[in-house]
Amino acid sequence: MSGIIYKIVPSSLWRNAQAAGTFDGAPVDLADGFIHFSTADQVEETARRHFAGQDDLLLVAIDGEALGEALVYETSRGGALFPHLYGPLPLTAVISEQPLPLSPDGAHVFPELAA
Repeated sequence: MSGIIYKIVPSSLWRNAQAAGTFDGAPVDLADGFIHFSTADQVEETARRHFAGQDDLLLVAIDGEALGEALVYETSRGGALFPHLYGPLPLTAVISEQPLPLSPDGAHVFPELAA
């Protein structure tokens, strides 16, 4: 299981990663010891649960195949398999980054996602 995976990240944190040349994760990732990602089928629910009402976010698409064995799919508390990266994210694996704007009702507006 790999394909394209997604990370929702505050734009300021992403700019810092670009300047550093690597992304070590958001505070929650650092606390958990791995970088949390979502599949195309999971990312909208991830936004609702963990980023509700937050603006100035980016949706970063990553080539999961490029991450090799450091990318592990693990069962969440709810029973779904989520991609976790044990190590820093090499920016060479990034396919795209897009703004994740809020609609007037406060929900995030997603572009069409590749699986």
